[in-house]
Amino acid sequence: MSVSVKICGLNGREAAEAALAAGADFGGLVFFPASPRHVSLDRARTLAALLRGRVRIVTLMVDPTDSAVDEVVAAISPDLIQLHGHESPSRAASIAARAGRPIIKALAIAESADLACAHAYEDMADYFLFDAKADSAATRPGGLGAAFDWQLLAKASFKRPFGLAGGLTPENIARAIRIAGPHFVDASSGVEDAPGKKSPEKIAAFVKAARNARYTDEKAGAA
Repeated sequence: MSVSVKICGLNGREAAEAALAAGADFGGLVFFPASPRHVSLDRARTLAALLRGRVRIVTLMVDPTDSAVDEVVAAISPDLIQLHGHESPSRAASIAARAGRPIIKALAIAESADLACAHAYEDMADYFLFDAKADSAATRPGGLGAAFDWQLLAKASFKRPFGLAGGLTPENIARAIRIAGPHFVDASSGVEDAPGKKSPEKIAAFVKAARNARYTDEKAGAA
């Protein structure tokens, strides 16, 4: 099973073109003002026009209102919506129905008990994204460069495909894939030179390393 790659937090033309040149499968646009990767609707519309048809466009939102969902869908027409907040299963289902788009539900992980939360979303989410849990002082739920113990996912199974995020870099992505066996991987801060400043070289290296990674025999057999 090959691993798909998502480069998140694309906030400029250079970053978007770098993700395309590297052969990424998903391009993420962040709509969360507290993030250094936040984009306005106007800029996102321009980037989406560049990305469309070449990668699957993902709009990341955090506990969005109905009006925010409507604005983003109308302006961007994303392929998928990533919900990265505290959306309940019923709220996530409501957003999916309203937007008419598949949902990636991000879930914060610090210990094995956190994985149980995923089962509540299995009937409405199309994908899970397991990210490191932010500490109490954090101003945003992801993109913090922190990783969690990938061994927690080594023997886990879910009804939906899952992705891995949190502290992934060109240097550790192959090991992360071997251990966790995700269907896709998601990089943001790990392919930057500074918060919100993507590195074309790091993006290229990350995608290459992810493509060349191999699952453990156990995970490959379960895929």
